[in-house]
Amino acid sequence: MANAVNEALIRDVIQDVLGRLGGDAPAAPAAGEDKGSCGCSGKSGGKDFGVFQNANDACDAAAKAFLQLREQGVEARRKIIEIVKGMCEDNADEWGRIELEESKIGRLDHKIEKLHIIRDVPGVEWLRPDGRSGDHGITLEEYTPFGVVGAVTPSTHSIPTLAGNIVNIVAAGNAVVFNAHPAAASCAAMSVRKFNEAIHRATGIENIACIIEQPTFDSFKEMCANENVRLLCVTGGPGVVAAAMQTGKRAICAGPGNPPVLVDTTADIDRAARCVVQGAAYDNNLLCIGEKQVFVLDSVADAFMSAMERHAAVRLNGAQLDALTLAAFVFPEGQGAGCGHAATNKDFIGKDVPVLAQPAGVNARPGPSCSSPRRAPIIFLSRRNR
Repeated sequence: MANAVNEALIRDVIQDVLGRLGGDAPAAPAAGEDKGSCGCSGKSGGKDFGVFQNANDACDAAAKAFLQLREQGVEARRKIIEIVKGMCEDNADEWGRIELEESKIGRLDHKIEKLHIIRDVPGVEWLRPDGRSGDHGITLEEYTPFGVVGAVTPSTHSIPTLAGNIVNIVAAGNAVVFNAHPAAASCAAMSVRKFNEAIHRATGIENIACIIEQPTFDSFKEMCANENVRLLCVTGGPGVVAAAMQTGKRAICAGPGNPPVLVDTTADIDRAARCVVQGAAYDNNLLCIGEKQVFVLDSVADAFMSAMERHAAVRLNGAQLDALTLAAFVFPEGQGAGCGHAATNKDFIGKDVPVLAQPAGVNARPGPSCSSPRRAPIIFLSRRNR
């Protein structure tokens, strides 16, 4: 009996020390506490595999999953990452279609391609311990997990962002709770459920990735305030990024981008035009990293615009642009194009070129099929045409 007590005491001390190294491990459930057979409080006695009705239940379940993952070590992280990457590869066509049907923005072939690209997201192979030796012994430095990461995903690429986050977060030894964008929350919950089912079968770990089924800004605040959440990982608009930065917790945030391109006389004009068209057209320019504007030196401007047209871009003149602007933007009462601040007409966000071209009175071809996913037309305007 004494040996058993000592063994338990030692195990508790080790767990406490490891927890403190990882940023204070979440507390284990009290003796006799029953939150379903999997130790969580999701729907159906915790058997909805990571999908929860409120943020606190999701965070509590993720905290328990973190403890399970920590016990199984790096090999379990590797196995989970392989499962997530394999499922994205195998289900890319179906999941891409489901996400497009829900969000109603972007292009199907590019939704599918983004899921295939998850295979290239870095995992545990990027973990590098640092060893040092000297007269006074050997020191080994290794990264330790935070515990539970609270994450926000966008509607522009819901499942790919979620899957990539899981790979990164689990590689570092953490569990994660997602508060997805409401416009793509159903497909996100579907993928979390599928991931957890497969991960549980392979490792016995439950709820390594949790999600709030009906996300709101209140559920985001609740997630951020939960004591189990030690780090925030936010991909979204300026509002949610600003809110994350004001929580007082460490936050890794990616907000909206507006990347410019500069083309000068040293450029390979044809290649530059092709790259701009490919980048700006990808998933109908939903990505923040996609080119949004181009500045071209006057001496090469004509050649560059001609090259863009050769690569399937559609050029609008000033009158056509004005017609498109009036349709694509909602202006405050009493103001017109070029005056004041306009709100974007959501019916035009992430839509194919024929939809954008119609108000301008231009007949434009849709982008090529999935066999050539990186080549799709865009609309552009030369200031010379005004």
